[in-house]
Amino acid sequence: MPVGNRILQRKRSVDQRLVKAFAELPVAVVSDSMSRVFAGGSNLRPMHRDGNLAGVALTVRTRPGDNLMLHKAIDMAEPGDVIVCDAGGDTTNALMGELMLAYAVKKGVAGFVLNGALRDLDGFRETNLPTFAAGVTHRGPYKNGPGEINTPINLGGMVIEPGDLIIGDSDGMLAVPYDDAETVLEAAQAKQAAEEKQMAAIHAGENDRSWVDAALKAAGCEMV
Repeated sequence: MPVGNRILQRKRSVDQRLVKAFAELPVAVVSDSMSRVFAGGSNLRPMHRDGNLAGVALTVRTRPGDNLMLHKAIDMAEPGDVIVCDAGGDTTNALMGELMLAYAVKKGVAGFVLNGALRDLDGFRETNLPTFAAGVTHRGPYKNGPGEINTPINLGGMVIEPGDLIIGDSDGMLAVPYDDAETVLEAAQAKQAAEEKQMAAIHAGENDRSWVDAALKAAGCEMV
């Protein structure tokens, strides 16, 4: 099977219980719970109107400006999948438009992450399927390949394996590794509860700010 031009089957997927639990958490809270070092890149921005992204990664690697493998991924997609496509970040040609979007909605796809461009932006906003992309252009794609489906990909230094958890909101998107999902969920839920408590203290005028001066002192700052 030629490397760079192959289609594999996904061997594992995060449980839908985890997908639903993460869908209720802000991406920033989950990111903080992963030590703030994972991100798909700040250029991947939401192209839909509103709403959060959560689902199981179906990964695609394709040559910039070519969407043959992306078409095949939609054919293969199961309900609740998030199709994550690495096209090298090139935005010269769009990877998909409203026709592919309509087909994906019919298939039950939960959303898209495109490290490349899309077109028919108004259609994406109207349909409102959670979609993140690096840009928009009217220039259409080619359909020649090569590419890969269900192999590890890399978005902005963040490795995504088939079956990982993908989440996204207005702050951006994030992948939670399959093996770490339970641990990250527990930490994120605890952090969310702590932030809700802190917000209540702020509104009540009872927010403890002593940590700021303590941190400055620990950093050796001289305050005159």
